[in-house]
Amino acid sequence: MLHVVHHPAYVSPATDGQQPRFDKYGLIMDMVHDMAVPKHVHRPEPMPRHWIAAVHDPAYVDEVLALAVPPDKERRIGFPVTEAVMRRSLLSPGGTWMAARLALTHGYAANGAGGSHHALADTGAGYCIFNDLAIAANRLIAEGDAAHILILDLDVHQGDGTASLMAGRGDVFTLSIHAERNFPVRKARSTLDLGLADGTGDAEYLAALADILPRVLDDFMPDLILYQAGIDSHVDDRLGRLALTDAGLDARDRMVMRAARARRIPLASTVGGGYGPDRDAIARRHVACMLRLAEEAAR
Repeated sequence: MLHVVHHPAYVSPATDGQQPRFDKYGLIMDMVHDMAVPKHVHRPEPMPRHWIAAVHDPAYVDEVLALAVPPDKERRIGFPVTEAVMRRSLLSPGGTWMAARLALTHGYAANGAGGSHHALADTGAGYCIFNDLAIAANRLIAEGDAAHILILDLDVHQGDGTASLMAGRGDVFTLSIHAERNFPVRKARSTLDLGLADGTGDAEYLAALADILPRVLDDFMPDLILYQAGIDSHVDDRLGRLALTDAGLDARDRMVMRAARARRIPLASTVGGGYGPDRDAIARRHVACMLRLAEEAAR
């Protein structure tokens, strides 16, 4: 059974003069609905303000909620914060939190959006407004749903916002494996970072993951994994600098879930990055990720 969290408001309209940035979330769910596999779609609620403000600067939270984000911050985000964008920015953390709660019951669940790992305390950045991974992790621990959480970030870009927001916490481990020369130029310090060279392909990537992930799981012993399952490390991704194939992404996700399942650690995934002119291809990669994670979790 695939448990996936989705809200119609995940799909935001394009702003004037821009290509639709969030179109893939609608395509992802169209594909999920068309699949002949057992599935249950869950609808999230917006994350309450106080949980967002527990991680982000309350003044910045209020700027977003009032649609009063200063132009310099909107430039850093990459688009204007409209009513639709603001609503999605509240629903996405709610979706990641819900996916995590579902994973605690079912072993695995996916948020059909999320992965806004560049958002910092007092500003958004890199198409990210609020950091759903950090917000969800903080709430899950505060409410007693988990004691130790691993945020595993395999997006091609370093999870700088997540690293900054969770810095110094002994109950959250941030592990980022990314393209070293990709955005952001100034990297933050995760609990553990591995920056890979441009053009790194399947064999080298998988060898690195196989070396690092089991050690982190066995040393930190998390009782929940939040998995930033970006597919922008694919060789054809417009904003990636790595060279994973479809088979490489498949092996990556199966390795992650097998490691989690062997240790009986629930896992919730977020969509993360994926960029290119062929939005159907991007959506198919995200859906394939969810399916193989669900398949491995059920073994």
